[in-house]
Amino acid sequence: MAVSSTKTPLLLLSLFFFVVAASAGNFYESFDITWGDGRAKILEDGQLLTCTLDKISGSGFQSKKEYLYGKIDMKLKLVAGNSAGTVTAYYLSSKGATWDEIDFEFLGNLTGQPYTIHTNVFTGGKGNREMQFHLWFDPTADFHTYTVHWNPVNIIFLVDGIPIRVFKNNEKSGVGYPTSQPMKIYSSLWEADDWATQGGRVKIDWSNAPFSASYRSFNDQSACSRTSNATWVACDANKDSWMWTSLNNHLYGQMKWVQDEFMIYNYCTDYKRFPQGLAKECNL
Repeated sequence: MAVSSTKTPLLLLSLFFFVVAASAGNFYESFDITWGDGRAKILEDGQLLTCTLDKISGSGFQSKKEYLYGKIDMKLKLVAGNSAGTVTAYYLSSKGATWDEIDFEFLGNLTGQPYTIHTNVFTGGKGNREMQFHLWFDPTADFHTYTVHWNPVNIIFLVDGIPIRVFKNNEKSGVGYPTSQPMKIYSSLWEADDWATQGGRVKIDWSNAPFSASYRSFNDQSACSRTSNATWVACDANKDSWMWTSLNNHLYGQMKWVQDEFMIYNYCTDYKRFPQGLAKECNL
């Protein structure tokens, strides 16, 4: 594998990359429904997936492949109406006690009140890196694209192509970063009314059940992945420009707009929660 000298040190952080034929859109090919006893369904010849939640159970699914870096898109339409107490989770995670994880969670609310997008990054089993946002549109009226762009440089969270958050690789400064543990994609719709809406003050109204979230247009064509532990094939770091993408000035401007107008929580400004001092990356 040919790698430019400026990129080799970053590439070696992960030692190996693995890739299989990427898929776009077909849920039969890309995912397994893992729980919910029929409450999650793949429809329209694999082009639509729905998760439902009722008083008995929620539902969920996971990817067939594991990923070590990738630009991964999913279109979601969230639970409509009174979604208070529900959480639609969409995230990547590895296994084990020192797991890595990259989270999107969508916290429901009363009819007419905004959803909260909850984001987090775990490294070595440690999280506490939450940032939360409201949205500039109704996420229940139509499908919108939610993207995790994870490479050796940074993790970019995007909504409809607009960056809302960046978590940079600051390993050289002693900050954990996911570089070596392959992750699967997981998504689920579940009850979390002890904390999800207004800190748990608003409970789920089961008279509105079943609740439903829908998924379309999954795209992992820019990703390093595997379907088997025995499959190891190198990614071409020179060919795959997404591997080294970071935000340009225009995208930074978009992210600043989102954070100025729609951010409602930032762990890097929560001195009350972290009286011993903010996380190291908050000062870099």
